[in-house]
Amino acid sequence: MNEEPEILIDLRDGVAEVTLNRPRSLNALTLGMVRVLNPQLKKFAADNTVRYIVVRGAGEKAFCAGGDVQKLYEGGPGSRIAQDFFREEYQLNRRIHFFPKPFVAIMDGITMGGGVGLSVHAGTRIAANNTMFAMPETGIGLFPDVGGSWFLPRLPGEIGMYMAMTGARLKAADCVYAGICDAYVPNCHHDDLIKALRGGIDINATLKEFSRAPGPSPLAANREAIDRCFAGDSVEMIEQRLAGDGSEWAQKQLSIMAGKSPSSQKITFRQLRNGVNLEFDDCMIMEYRMAQRAMEGGDFFEGVRAVVADKDMAPKWNPAKLSEFSEQDVEKYFLPLDGGDLTFPE
Repeated sequence: MNEEPEILIDLRDGVAEVTLNRPRSLNALTLGMVRVLNPQLKKFAADNTVRYIVVRGAGEKAFCAGGDVQKLYEGGPGSRIAQDFFREEYQLNRRIHFFPKPFVAIMDGITMGGGVGLSVHAGTRIAANNTMFAMPETGIGLFPDVGGSWFLPRLPGEIGMYMAMTGARLKAADCVYAGICDAYVPNCHHDDLIKALRGGIDINATLKEFSRAPGPSPLAANREAIDRCFAGDSVEMIEQRLAGDGSEWAQKQLSIMAGKSPSSQKITFRQLRNGVNLEFDDCMIMEYRMAQRAMEGGDFFEGVRAVVADKDMAPKWNPAKLSEFSEQDVEKYFLPLDGGDLTFPE
């Protein structure tokens, strides 16, 4: 029996509807999917009959729950698949970021990690009924990649640092409030939206017709505390401010951070503080360096073991404390690679 393709393409009336088609795996992004999407998007960019790209996920649970970290885990430290996956995934992220035609991402369901890279760089990001947006990488010994160093520090205030350090999960109202999504369109209108685009109505008029108010944002209610606590000059200072806050919300964030990889938290802090002053390409080059260093061993493999492979949810981080991971240790993640930095072929 032939398996369905992991990427479905429906090109009609100037609209290329691209569906991530691994619903049983929450549409997790594989290297094979990346290798379909990259050349396909290049073709769409050059095809004068294509006016819009619309990307969505198959099934009711996820847009895309992230990269297929299980495969990276199975490859082991220093594997070729880690080099290939991150290089080609980041090149795809860049292609979407600079795509020359209107690119619409319908972010219904779980949108995390690699799924963020396929959506947040789109020209039009649509929140939906079941949107659950997060960058949870510090919980598996990694860092918020796929352009996280670009978009997270450019969110209002310290929302980006808060998301990176805690893996906070944002629903539709929060995504619109933070500027992660441009509009909220209820699920019942997604097909109507695509039909309108195929009928020649432009995206702005289409959104005006089908978007709705997403309701109150819990993120907004905690904004003052987020900006105050997560503006520290180090991870340690963020924890000190949370500890000194005294509120139930702050204590919860402190508890969440205590479960994350200390080394991941420290490199992530540096990543976001660097990223705010970098151009997009330089952010991706920096992230590729970080990813390859993370794949040399250490907390990534332990994190994926605990969360994905064995599912015991009890990672043994090494080092176990922030104080045991020095600034010199952090700096190593940002040095040029012996094998060459990330490049961007057309």
